[in-house]
Amino acid sequence: MKLVLLSGGSGKRLWPLSNDSRSKQFLKVLQSPQGEAESMVQRVWRQLKERGMEDSSYLATGRSQVEMIQSQLGADVPIIVEPERRDTFPAIALTATYLYSVAGVSPAETIAILPVDPYVEASFFDTVAELEHTMLESGANLALMGVVPEHPSEKYGYIIPTTDQAGENGFMRVSHFQEKPDRIQAEELIARNALWNCGVFAFRLGYLLDILQRKGLPLGYEELQKQYKLLSSISFDYEVVEKEENIVVQPYDGFWKDLGTWNTLTEEMTSNHVGKGFVTADSEGTCLINELDIPITVIGAKDLIIAASPDGILVTHKAESPRIKEVLKSFEQRPMYEERRWGHYKVIDYVKYDEGNEVLTKRIFIAEGKNISYQLHRKRSEIWTIVSGEASIVLNEKMHNVKAGDVVRIPEGTKHAILALTDVEFIEVQTGSELVEEDNIRITLDWNDIELQQFIS
Repeated sequence: MKLVLLSGGSGKRLWPLSNDSRSKQFLKVLQSPQGEAESMVQRVWRQLKERGMEDSSYLATGRSQVEMIQSQLGADVPIIVEPERRDTFPAIALTATYLYSVAGVSPAETIAILPVDPYVEASFFDTVAELEHTMLESGANLALMGVVPEHPSEKYGYIIPTTDQAGENGFMRVSHFQEKPDRIQAEELIARNALWNCGVFAFRLGYLLDILQRKGLPLGYEELQKQYKLLSSISFDYEVVEKEENIVVQPYDGFWKDLGTWNTLTEEMTSNHVGKGFVTADSEGTCLINELDIPITVIGAKDLIIAASPDGILVTHKAESPRIKEVLKSFEQRPMYEERRWGHYKVIDYVKYDEGNEVLTKRIFIAEGKNISYQLHRKRSEIWTIVSGEASIVLNEKMHNVKAGDVVRIPEGTKHAILALTDVEFIEVQTGSELVEEDNIRITLDWNDIELQQFIS
């Protein structure tokens, strides 16, 4: 069986720590068994490793999250790249073509799809592994995993089985689904042995390939990538699951929690105070998460969430925190903090002048031995001021060594790259007519290839 973890999300529900490139699964606000800060994706990948399942697991994500995943899980983690954000059906369809045409997975193989950020105990993955056996025993086209509810919840969708209890094989046939009922409906559904839909399901690879063929879609990964923008932006639930009649569900009677909002996330944090600042003892139930370099002080304020990052500052009552996505519905801005495969950066200042010129200032950290790709820009120039550490820089095929206090000027059109000989920090000031990621024209990524450029032409 192959496992595919879907990593997506717009980053609105845990704003301001999350943004378009750093969704909730990348926030290091949990604690590992060793007492270190850990993100949701790191926690899940660790749990898969502990179960010996990582070698058969993949992550499916958009381009904007690739470097964040590599930064947190390592450069060798298997990633299936979605060219643009659509929805879960296009993402899973593209994943199927990758497994078939690139990874060489047999159409008879069972594929399990799960979210990248479930907050669960280890037994959850044992139940995921059982889905392969469930598929074989049931003869179903789809096998879902449903969580046995702890209480009537209005936050989750429900899977309603045809029978009151699971048979000898542990699974039940599915009757229908119910999206986020009110409390009275939820109580009635639980009385009928309904299960929470946790977004985990399995199918034979050939089943989905057949669906793609009937839709006239290619089974090659590269071909489907080229047609990706033409696919309807629709969920897998609506496009496939709710149209399928031969479905079973495997109950999971263990701990499961969706840490999708500030109030649920802070319930699982080991400390109510992260970052610079103070929270007085009489601020009961209040949680402070501060990524800024200035302190935040909370005095006598109860049941609040105060979160601060370069993207903004949030102050909300815990019970009202789920409203953030609706409040920010029309709010758009560039990410002000990002993790990359080489380190991270924080935007210090951004100004757009009336005449159209833009100035963007970043504080950039590159870990020892890492490098930024050899690239150039058509619409901006840059000035780098080295703050700490030592590095090698290539400018138009010429190598230079730099250290703290040095200033590097990079006119537009100049090919450039930097390799950190030690941990390096520098201030980058971009000036140009359009400061966008699309203006990063990458020549090569590997530093050895960059050095070879010195001897060409």
